[in-house]
Amino acid sequence: MSKPGRLGIGVISAGKVGAVLGAALRAAEHQIVGVHAVSEDSRERAENLLPGAPVLEIDEILRRAELVLFAVPDDQLGPLVAGLADAGHFKPGQLVVHTAGRFGLEVLAPARAAGAIGLAIHPAMTFTGMSLDLARLPDCVFGVTAENMMLPIAQALVVEMGAEPVVVADADRVTYHAALAHASNHLVTLAGQAAQLLNEVGVERPDRLLGPLMRASLENALASGEAALTGPVARGDAGTVAQHVEALEDVDDDVRTAYTSMALATALRAADRGLITRAQALEMARILGEASS
Repeated sequence: MSKPGRLGIGVISAGKVGAVLGAALRAAEHQIVGVHAVSEDSRERAENLLPGAPVLEIDEILRRAELVLFAVPDDQLGPLVAGLADAGHFKPGQLVVHTAGRFGLEVLAPARAAGAIGLAIHPAMTFTGMSLDLARLPDCVFGVTAENMMLPIAQALVVEMGAEPVVVADADRVTYHAALAHASNHLVTLAGQAAQLLNEVGVERPDRLLGPLMRASLENALASGEAALTGPVARGDAGTVAQHVEALEDVDDDVRTAYTSMALATALRAADRGLITRAQALEMARILGEASS
């Protein structure tokens, strides 16, 4: 006998996020009534993570599903929902859920106008689209947005997937998403740039130098905040920063720009928190400003 309150769920589409979240909801004993998968990779993910789930067209999924999970690229979400609403495919009382970080409920307005219930649940995690993602969900937090009466439904769905829900106000979704993109995407860029510099000076395995350093820095920053800051900026060592800038004169523009921008931001924040004096921060700003001009 299935648990009470189990839902028939349709997944649109079987990308890296949709297939994994669909599998997590199936593990919570919900039924996957249909999955949309067009590309060969999507069909393979559906077969691996949602075996036996019928691969259907979107309109048929909406006809069958009590809950429709939209896990499509951000820019596709609004036009897709609007088009489906114009065609009359949403039903009153149907749960319509999206996983886009930057959007709240407004993007689901056409579905809600048809009587559907809109929910936004965004997993703050990077996905591989493989089963190992399921094991990571218990360490994952979802940003959830819903109308007050419907918020417990969104929170319950996240908890059922083994993760933790955190409420994000509708008006704050873009800022929330920018924070996550800044932390995750730019960390990848930073690691790539640092590895490039080490390769250029003959270090063949830069990951062996950067791995322990970056892991320790991240753990310390998360545990202690900016009190964990070390290095020449935190010491007010303008001479070292000037030498860094000189050494980076002939490297790619993106590396030099990233270094000077982040060093300046670090100097200003260090001064605000009393780690260096205002005079030291101004000297850093002068050096870095000349480098970027």
